[in-house]
Amino acid sequence: MKIIIITPAKQKSLSGNRATAQRWAFFLQQSGHQVTISVQWDETPCDLMIALHAWRSADTISRFKEKYPQKPLIVAMTGTDLYRFIHTHPEPTLASVKSADQLVVLHDKAYLALPEEVHHKVHVIYQSAIPLPPAMKQNNKRSQRNFDICVVGHLREEKDSLRAAYAVRDLPESSRIRVRHYGKAHNDEWAEKAREEMRINPRYHWFGEVKHGQIRQAYARCHLMVLSSIMEGGANVISEATVAGLPVIASDIIGSVGLLGDDFAGYYPVQDTSALRELLLKAETDPDFISLLRQQGDQRAKLFLPEAEGQQWRDLLTFMGLQ
Repeated sequence: MKIIIITPAKQKSLSGNRATAQRWAFFLQQSGHQVTISVQWDETPCDLMIALHAWRSADTISRFKEKYPQKPLIVAMTGTDLYRFIHTHPEPTLASVKSADQLVVLHDKAYLALPEEVHHKVHVIYQSAIPLPPAMKQNNKRSQRNFDICVVGHLREEKDSLRAAYAVRDLPESSRIRVRHYGKAHNDEWAEKAREEMRINPRYHWFGEVKHGQIRQAYARCHLMVLSSIMEGGANVISEATVAGLPVIASDIIGSVGLLGDDFAGYYPVQDTSALRELLLKAETDPDFISLLRQQGDQRAKLFLPEAEGQQWRDLLTFMGLQ
């Protein structure tokens, strides 16, 4: 079967959308399909289109369904689709939702953001991550001198990117906490905010955009990851951290609860610096708490393994009569 995956992220982009498209292409190719990834549809015939992003890919979705109304279309809903554009740009976003034969979402509570009449189309496909190799775990022992916290994600409003940095300002002198931040600044304003934070906050260091291999090394070396977002459709960094055995603290947004579960112990109220500070200090000083976070993460990690994601794609295509 010839499959076209549409993503708004360009070929050399390090964005999550591009990584997701490439990972899905790999699983589909493993099942014997011919897969092409494009930013825009050039009207090349195909047997199935998978469009990542209901709003940003709305033009392609509309043209595809107009030209091939009987051909199957899967639309993957991103966090901004579910929690922003469905409200700010409802007409094109909902048109894509209605055009789709099936909707892919990345966490198990995403259906709550969609109209009830399309709930029957929704399929959850958890984003997967490759576990760290044993050698990486052994060669990158965690620091005894510092308690290192990694933040992984581009600096932009949706990520509340500097919340962990704010939380570690003015900690007790005895605290060993450091924040190690990896991600590209969305614009010059965000870059300057990060540089200024480094100037005034010795516990914070921004590394900028780095290769994924360096991120995996950070998972091996750090003691904890913080995901401080105000909006997520199912962050792949949660998959990566849990599969790597790295405990997580996250803002209590629905996109993270849909991945980590209702009873997860590491939530704090979104944008609440004081609450995050308390959790970070608790993680540093209370071995039972950090052990609980690791245990809960390990329990969820099986959902985020590559073989699970590949099987979910096979199951969806079988459900559609395409496998």
